[in-house]
Amino acid sequence: MKRIIVYESVCHGNTEKIAKVISEIIDAEMIKASKVKPKYLNYYDLIGFGSGIFYGKHNTNILDLISKMPNVTNKKAFVFSTSGQGKMEYNNYAKQMLRDKGFEVIGNFACKGFDTYGPFKLIGGIAKNRPNENDMEMAKYFARKFLVENISEI
Repeated sequence: MKRIIVYESVCHGNTEKIAKVISEIIDAEMIKASKVKPKYLNYYDLIGFGSGIFYGKHNTNILDLISKMPNVTNKKAFVFSTSGQGKMEYNNYAKQMLRDKGFEVIGNFACKGFDTYGPFKLIGGIAKNRPNENDMEMAKYFARKFLVENISEI
């Protein structure tokens, strides 16, 4: 089974750190969303989509890529994100987009990440030193618990 993680990590490298941890556990390739064409993803059985959160949604490169993808069958996906608040519900929009394209969404992960976007810059940012070691361990747990179990079903 072929696996890939499509991500964008534009400010502090938070999302890339999480993508690397997950990719090691599930033995997946990694590629930035801005560098991949939608039809290239047809070759993969499991696709992870992740980015930092901007105004409550994933990076526009991730969302644009999903919107340009053709409808699929028998493909699984998962969503992950980093943000100053680390809220899981920030993943809901991307998850719904993937479901609308025919993906079975098998996992969802979010954690805090150092955030200096917009007004947070004025106060030196929030969620400093995140993602931290505990966040990385939670990402590993997510990959083992939710992804590996579902990979064996394919």
